[in-house]
Amino acid sequence: MWVLGLVIMIDQIDQNVLRGVASDLQKDLNLSDAQIGLLLSAFVLVNGLISVPAGYLADRFIRTRTVGHTVIAWSGISALTAAMPNFASLLVVRGALGFGQAVTEPACASLLADYYPAEERGLAFSVQQVLTFVGFGLGLGLGGVAANSFGWRVAFLLVCTPGVLIAFFVYKLREPKRGAADRAHLGVIDDDTEEVESLPLFEHGFKRFFTDMIDGLKADMRTIWQITTMKYALIGVSTLLFTITAAAAALPQFYEKQLDVASGKAESLVGLIVILGAIPGVLLGGRLADRFATRIKGARMAIPAYCLIVGNALFVTSYIPNIPLGGVLLLEALGLFVTVMAVPALRAGLSDAVPAHLRGAGFGAFNLFSVIFGQAAASVVVFSLAGAFDHNFRTALIIVSPPVFIGALVLLKARDHLDEDAAKIFEAIIKAMQEQQERDAEDAAEAGEITP
Repeated sequence: MWVLGLVIMIDQIDQNVLRGVASDLQKDLNLSDAQIGLLLSAFVLVNGLISVPAGYLADRFIRTRTVGHTVIAWSGISALTAAMPNFASLLVVRGALGFGQAVTEPACASLLADYYPAEERGLAFSVQQVLTFVGFGLGLGLGGVAANSFGWRVAFLLVCTPGVLIAFFVYKLREPKRGAADRAHLGVIDDDTEEVESLPLFEHGFKRFFTDMIDGLKADMRTIWQITTMKYALIGVSTLLFTITAAAAALPQFYEKQLDVASGKAESLVGLIVILGAIPGVLLGGRLADRFATRIKGARMAIPAYCLIVGNALFVTSYIPNIPLGGVLLLEALGLFVTVMAVPALRAGLSDAVPAHLRGAGFGAFNLFSVIFGQAAASVVVFSLAGAFDHNFRTALIIVSPPVFIGALVLLKARDHLDEDAAKIFEAIIKAMQEQQERDAEDAAEAGEITP
């Protein structure tokens, strides 16, 4: 749990260093607000496109090795950012960084669901997501401080070595059998001494691998789309993440241009809000997700919906003119605290609704929908809106706020189907176990070990 959380943390640091150095980068390379928005979106777009095939790999190959290799690769790509001379080269490198989380996210989520049974998944995902927000805050804050003191290029060089160290610990993790935690929930404990089998990546050549992957993805996506909870969750999350991504990208600029906070200090304040608001919020959300999972119908979809409605209302209030900086900080810290309570419950709910052998693809589809229909355009839209209103990020943030409320209402529809979809998984496990017992009895009978 902690190692996989560190993977997400260093990824978030790599991502959000760019947000922290945005003002210095913009001045140094003479970039427009829209170009900064494109740089922030390049990562997200590539991430979404790659996450579905990455989910396919997570369901069929050794996940710990996949994550370790990827962490090392993206650390090198992040270091390359420091050497880029212009906007075009920066856009290419930041886009390439999107491969990182696209590969690690489905694999890490699938691993967590196999390490922890259903009744503990809320807490497990909350610890992982706490480190996500720690990474967000550290990336934003360190980026702002480093850029202000040493220049924006140095900020990207600071995040390389930690990634390599984290990869070392990932390689040491055991690879559980898919569905191990679901079987443990039913009292069946797998033998950890047995090595998990994995197919060679290109056993029959790249062309055959690519063809098999396309066919497999089509079958996986058809199955996932037939899960009613996933339909509503994919649509709901995509809608609300548009607003959340836009706010995350634009808040430092809002502080600088509308609240007259100095560059560097603005990024540090946003990073502080993320750490102070997100950490307790995620931890509390994980406990609520586990505590009420069996007490409230569809709790792991209902809790996120209500949290998102209240949290976004607090953020919208903070955009009202003439509220002093202290009031804005308090409203946004409270808003973030409530909003992030939704994260572990939602992730645990998706794990509950998707069968173990498809969880990589399920989280891959989750990322794809989130990106294509939510996150990809968010940074570009909010920065373009601000430019259209004479660099007024207050107006831009107010305009992009309503989709969260729509997404939350869609998630409320998902709660009506979550318990039923989760029950189908355990019914399938029991049926498979019974069929295996019958096959074992028949094999023993044929061998003359028992009388039929």
